[in-house]
Amino acid sequence: MRRSVLLVSLVSVISTSIFTHAQTAKPKLTLDEFFNSVSFPAVKVSPDGNSVVIGTEKADWDRQIFRKELWLYRTAASGGSLTQLTQSGHDGSPQWSPNGQWIAFLSERKAADGNDADAGDGKDKEKDVAQLFLISPSGGEAFAITSGEDEVHAFAWSRDSKAIVFATRQPWTKQQNDDHKKDWKDVIRYRGDERGDVIFRITLDETLARHAALGSKEITDAEKDSGATLGAVAIARTPLRVGQMSISHDGQRLAFVTSSVSERQEKVEDIELYLVNLVNSAAEATPIRLTHNEAVELNLEWAPDNRHLFFQVNLGSLERKYEDPQPRLYWVDAGDTQGKSEVQRWFADYPGEVVRYTPLPDGSVLCACRMGTEVQLVSQANPKAALVKREGWAGTYEIPSAAAQSQSTRIAFAYSAIERPTEVYIADGPDKLAQARPITSFNKLFTERDLPLAKPYRWTSDDGTPVEGMLMYPPGKFEAKKLPMFVFIHGGPQDADGNHFEADWYQWDRLAATAGWLVFEPNYRGSTGYGDKFTLQIVPEIVSRPGKDILTGVDALVKDGIADANQLAIGGYSYGGYMTNWLITQTTRFKAAVTGAGAVEHVANWGNDDTTFDDAYFLGGLPWETADRYRSEGAIYQLNKVRTPTHMVGGADDIRVAVLEDYLLDRALHELNVPSDLLIFPGEGHSLAKNPWHGKIKVREELKWLTKYGGVTGTN
Repeated sequence: MRRSVLLVSLVSVISTSIFTHAQTAKPKLTLDEFFNSVSFPAVKVSPDGNSVVIGTEKADWDRQIFRKELWLYRTAASGGSLTQLTQSGHDGSPQWSPNGQWIAFLSERKAADGNDADAGDGKDKEKDVAQLFLISPSGGEAFAITSGEDEVHAFAWSRDSKAIVFATRQPWTKQQNDDHKKDWKDVIRYRGDERGDVIFRITLDETLARHAALGSKEITDAEKDSGATLGAVAIARTPLRVGQMSISHDGQRLAFVTSSVSERQEKVEDIELYLVNLVNSAAEATPIRLTHNEAVELNLEWAPDNRHLFFQVNLGSLERKYEDPQPRLYWVDAGDTQGKSEVQRWFADYPGEVVRYTPLPDGSVLCACRMGTEVQLVSQANPKAALVKREGWAGTYEIPSAAAQSQSTRIAFAYSAIERPTEVYIADGPDKLAQARPITSFNKLFTERDLPLAKPYRWTSDDGTPVEGMLMYPPGKFEAKKLPMFVFIHGGPQDADGNHFEADWYQWDRLAATAGWLVFEPNYRGSTGYGDKFTLQIVPEIVSRPGKDILTGVDALVKDGIADANQLAIGGYSYGGYMTNWLITQTTRFKAAVTGAGAVEHVANWGNDDTTFDDAYFLGGLPWETADRYRSEGAIYQLNKVRTPTHMVGGADDIRVAVLEDYLLDRALHELNVPSDLLIFPGEGHSLAKNPWHGKIKVREELKWLTKYGGVTGTN
């Protein structure tokens, strides 16, 4: 009797446990859910710290575009509120006016008749080029303040909020455009049609008066004929393209960074900082060149002292001849315009990467800095001061933004971790990160799914160098042994995988893990977050050196009993594609490969690439200077060794890694009778940013390929 009671009780407990588990178990992530994630390209705190404008981007499957919209968060004692500011689907790059009364932004919406580009028929109509718009954070409709056939490249508010300066290509009149079409028809003059930028100023009062008078008729016949925005006054010209601009806090000087008019990074001297004096602006000013170096400057911000100009460098060097260490932060003394301006490096003692930064009102700087698999917030009072690590959560902080007024210490940022999807957070100061509160919940669905778990993994490469990466396990199999493994190689190479959340066509590790793969993401030589020496050791062995790091990592995982040596696959995009293409020539151990936008040789790739100087740097010289290196590091010359079934993808308009490289690999594999498939996405460049269906189809087919040839049955 006692035994039967015990049995009944045990059955009851087990039944209750099973029922409870069934009630609480989270479903697996699906392909459709994965591609409905929302990303945050912009986070900007208002000058008074009481509001945040947020840029979002997500797929619109019906219109076959990525919708870019603006949202406004307002703080309040009751917890704050989030409202949608724009709905055209083409809005981004927001900037607050210094008085906080307006938000200016760029949009490719159709504005001539006052209608949004996406209104009405459910299909995306032909978009205009990017123009400058205004919207009040207090409400109302956005309206265009620039027009013309040429897009606005950059803009900045005057410090008194009474005007906006913007840059666009030298406008042509209607007559000039008609004459050009008559002479050249549809012929593209590769360099002959290039022309530089003009920087204009337009006053806010005149803009508002014009908008009130015209209503929805934003473009007049006079503007169509002139090719320029009515009321805009030219204040400076440059034979180059203006990439970004910023006005000093006292309103006296405009700084801007240039690039080539073709947007191809062919000569480092095309990319420099310039100053324009705004005090005597009756006539056009001649820009003064502020820097002379072999570096790519970006992300300009004036310091509160009105004298120093912050900027980052992500390619090249200020200290010596061209090289590619980890991205850094500098400021230059803009008071000396005689070509001898003092440049100082911030966070010089930080061994990792300066990912992004924001100046704080007290003159200090807050940096999202990468060290290993973490991106944490670090501050510094001045270039010689001690570094202060701000205590927060483990994971990845991105695009920090601070209030501009000295009385506010409020900051906002995007944050994510392996199990925490990316959202925007707000904190009452850098010392209160642990109390930061989320102000968005666009990616909440991911918290309701059975997400993979991950952890760092470390091994020693063939030359004794310590290397690190991430292991992402299939759901329910954390730290299990002898798992089928997918080696997923990040691009860059200046990047690193770590404790962060991403869900898109480029970073689909969570889908691969959900399909049953242990995903190994190696931070090979050339990755950031491990010191400049580690980053620079990729030169001049652009694929063979990191290739050894990756293969020794695979060996270590097999030896540790974590990976199944008989079920290995490999893949990557961009530089990850370079590495995949190379490694399938070095070993036949991988049962399947998925590669995208990766070169198989380096001469044509150097000639077609829009960032030529870093290609030559990685290989130790130009093609005619180090021809042997271009050959020895080229996969094409060893493709006869390939036995791995390989899936390939490429953007039809890619010039970062020319799509011809994909055709070349496809032709070689076809010749060798190696199973292969090639997908070409029309209209896409290097980033598959035009049509969300392209990225979704890419990953769908890559997962199928891994299942077909890798021997792992997917669970999605």
